[in-house]
Amino acid sequence: MGPHPAVADVRRAVRLSLADLAAPGGARGARGSSGALVLVACSGGADSLALAAATGFAAPRLGLRAGLLTVDHGLQEGSAGRARDVVRLASSLGLGPAEALTVTVGTAGGPEAAAREARYAALTAAAERLGAAAVLLGHTRDDQAETVLLRLARGSGTRSLSGMAEVSGIYRRPLLGLGRERTRQACDALGLRPWDDPHNDDPAYTRVRVRRDALPALETALGPGIAEALARTARLCRDDADALDEWADAVHAKSRGPGGELDVSVLADVPGAVRRRVIQRAAVEAGAHAAALAAVHIEAVERLVTGWHGQKGVDLPGGVGVVRRCGTLVFAVDNLSLA
Repeated sequence: MGPHPAVADVRRAVRLSLADLAAPGGARGARGSSGALVLVACSGGADSLALAAATGFAAPRLGLRAGLLTVDHGLQEGSAGRARDVVRLASSLGLGPAEALTVTVGTAGGPEAAAREARYAALTAAAERLGAAAVLLGHTRDDQAETVLLRLARGSGTRSLSGMAEVSGIYRRPLLGLGRERTRQACDALGLRPWDDPHNDDPAYTRVRVRRDALPALETALGPGIAEALARTARLCRDDADALDEWADAVHAKSRGPGGELDVSVLADVPGAVRRRVIQRAAVEAGAHAAALAAVHIEAVERLVTGWHGQKGVDLPGGVGVVRRCGTLVFAVDNLSLA
């Protein structure tokens, strides 16, 4: 008999995600393969544990080496012990090397953002040190739906609503097409006991409230399939955003002057979705804080193009000022006269 359907689904997702890294000819089944190294970021939860088990099975069959990283954030009692348990489990899943990374979580941006920043910094550094070709993350379709809903509530644009990318630099998310319940079924079928993070049930976190309250309420009001619909929306938005970004690249190159100024006549001749992207890039290039640069700032600069009547310039986060002069938008830091 073949594997449990949930196990097969997770293995198939991993295999498809890693197909481009497979060794030529496929040294399939070779545990001692000298192929590229891929690392699984595993917290011990059901999603990442199912991913780790599937990677330990699929990677050698693609001629790849597979290892594991777990991050101890130090935010809960016993976290160091749990990290050691995950590392000890790695060898039974066919994963090695396996390391626990200890991080110090700051406070900037709130606890969730600070923990995420510390985690990704540690994973990136470890991947570079170990020479890994990819780091696999256990985000599922449900995580994607939550992300889209959170960003929708903030009034985010197309790029933001595209959610998490399947591939972003060294990071890959093989499970975005699978639901959270499927990964738990895979763990059950394999006899794996996931760790349930109490933070995932703490209503102090916005994402938990979305998961526990908002999505079920939408299912009740609109019918089943909300998570799938939101994830599908993310894929469609990503396709649109990629096309708009490519167009904006060309417009930015055409409109940009030697000092970073933008030609108003070029900007006026393109759709607003493209124009706003070009303005945002120029602002960040000039030193504006990307994280603090909101739609209201970009729209204020855009009015210097579309609603020009001699008004003063616009202040942007990071001390960047923008004025319209001689048919151009001029971006400058500090001491820029906005008269």
